[in-house]
Amino acid sequence: MRIVSLISSATEILCSLGLGPSLVGRSHECDFPAWVTELPSCTEPKFDITGSSAEIDQRVKETLRESTSVYRVFEDRLRDLRPDLIVTQSQCDVCAVSLRDVEQAMSALFPNQPRVVALQPNCLDDVWSDVQRVGAAAQVEDFAKQRLHEWQTRMHEIAARANSWGRRPTVACIEWIEPLMACGNWMPELVVRAGGQNLFGEAGRHSPPITWGDLVRADPDVIFVAPCGFDLSRTRREMAVLTARPEWPKLRAVRNGRVWIADGNAYFNRPGPRLVESLEMLAEAINPGAFAFGHRGCEEFGE
Repeated sequence: MRIVSLISSATEILCSLGLGPSLVGRSHECDFPAWVTELPSCTEPKFDITGSSAEIDQRVKETLRESTSVYRVFEDRLRDLRPDLIVTQSQCDVCAVSLRDVEQAMSALFPNQPRVVALQPNCLDDVWSDVQRVGAAAQVEDFAKQRLHEWQTRMHEIAARANSWGRRPTVACIEWIEPLMACGNWMPELVVRAGGQNLFGEAGRHSPPITWGDLVRADPDVIFVAPCGFDLSRTRREMAVLTARPEWPKLRAVRNGRVWIADGNAYFNRPGPRLVESLEMLAEAINPGAFAFGHRGCEEFGE
């Protein structure tokens, strides 16, 4: 079977299911495991992805005013790869190549249409369902169920321990810095499993905009910043937008040294196997001293 993955989380799912050797193409964002970067890339963004979060937000809005998509699919490359299965998504047109993009690229390209599986991970249950759908499409359904059981068991064990300490601290998870947005979708569920009270965003719903005033009024015990598409170093540079505000030093989380930044691109924003590691990181941040998974202080996770 020849498989093209057009979303990074699907690439990680496929590799976790032992299907790495079947991959023949990827999206420009697929970078884990590291060897997948050697595969031909079938997509690219239509705008410059460098710059600040405010600049990127503006470019996305400008691109969408002129087009229905912010990504370009290389139709000739997709045709030359002759995939039997294409995995994409229909959850967010800004985060990755969408089903609509793939359908447009496929029209008249293939004499025998490849199977297309469009993932739609709005919440944790959807992520697990997507793993099963990928496994079924790639004919490794039993192994997919086995891997799912392993991941869910690890999460259950963390949640049971994290929620056995009594009072749960309030947590503000930030998915975009300028304009300010809270985390939605599966992140509120991860916060609860990690032993926290999620302040903004709802499970199963897209990330909502919030104001600086909202954050100040909530005065959370923990602030956790993991912007979509940003790694740790890029997030660290962006933090000046928040830390320069006069109210910042007065926030409870700041005073108590409980502000965390994380690699949102590699972990929290990818609805795949590494959500287990994401939960570990959240558990370490929300319950300092109670967990020691080894994430704190490494290059993906820091204060």
